[in-house]
Amino acid sequence: MCRQNLIKSLLCIVPVVGGLFLVDCPGASAQTVLRNICRIKGQEENVLRGMGLVVGLNGTGEANDASTMRALSRAMEIMGSPIPQTGLPGTGSQDELKKIKNVAMVWVTATVPATGARRGDKLDCYVSGINGKSLEGGRLAFAALQGPNTQDHSVYALAEGALHLEDPSQPLVATISGGCQMEEDVFTPFVQDGQITLVLDPSHANFQTANDIADGIRENFFQRERNAVQTLNAANIRVPIPQIYQKDPVEFVSILLEQKIYNPEPEARIVINQRTGSIVISGDVEIGDVVVSHKNIVVEAGEATKFTEIDPSRTNTAKLQSLVEALNSLKVPNEDAIEIIKGIERNGKLHGRLIME
Repeated sequence: MCRQNLIKSLLCIVPVVGGLFLVDCPGASAQTVLRNICRIKGQEENVLRGMGLVVGLNGTGEANDASTMRALSRAMEIMGSPIPQTGLPGTGSQDELKKIKNVAMVWVTATVPATGARRGDKLDCYVSGINGKSLEGGRLAFAALQGPNTQDHSVYALAEGALHLEDPSQPLVATISGGCQMEEDVFTPFVQDGQITLVLDPSHANFQTANDIADGIRENFFQRERNAVQTLNAANIRVPIPQIYQKDPVEFVSILLEQKIYNPEPEARIVINQRTGSIVISGDVEIGDVVVSHKNIVVEAGEATKFTEIDPSRTNTAKLQSLVEALNSLKVPNEDAIEIIKGIERNGKLHGRLIME
């Protein structure tokens, strides 16, 4: 076995065989505006969903299926051409629907943006086959879409249009550009009882960041009423609408979300995507005293370790970036580097949160 000490250096991008290490530069500005790391409660996306029928298939639909026949029969009834339940051959009885192979049942969804939608707006919709072999060449005849609340049976939108298969290897999944037309208004109110609630995104939700944001809002808007701003938990901050903005809360929110926040990411993190082989490391991730033996490589880290200095002015704290560069200099395959980092984490020597994707 060859023995290698960590090479000490901080870097931003390190190419590796079979993948890429990305490391946050600690010298980069740790400042951003509030709207980049949070949203306003109430301003959420809503998903509309419903069942539909795709027609015009070239024999790739579902034949002799009871559910499809019932749906087709109901559709024809709505269109003014009801099918008799029984009848003589050739008279149009429901039994004859068994022969049809160019129809398939589908599940249709559309996403209303966080800002809401008005009647007449058109949205993209997504179609997933419930039965049949392929949706290629088909057209969604119609689908009535209801809201996210399953107890609410109101029809919020109607969908129809020609299907587009984005991936030929997934013939039962398709999209319709602008195929969903809103039939009802969907509003997303953001003021409740004269207050708004800031919701930090999952990547930034922690007590330190929430407290820093609340302090900044108090300093800028509520110096005489500091208790008015409430930090509910690590992700939610309740802010009252100031008196001068009571008649125009939109202006207040627009000003509030442009407030600058320092150090919005105090938590040290390592994000590994095993599918793509990418590794993203924040600059403050450290590792404890550890010796890693992997295949024909031995890597040692710790305060007592004798590092080879690239920049003598840097301190001797063992950083994960140093390990990254050492592995890169040894041309360690990316999958091996990932296993080494996971092993350090299992040993309790990785001083940061490891996120596997």
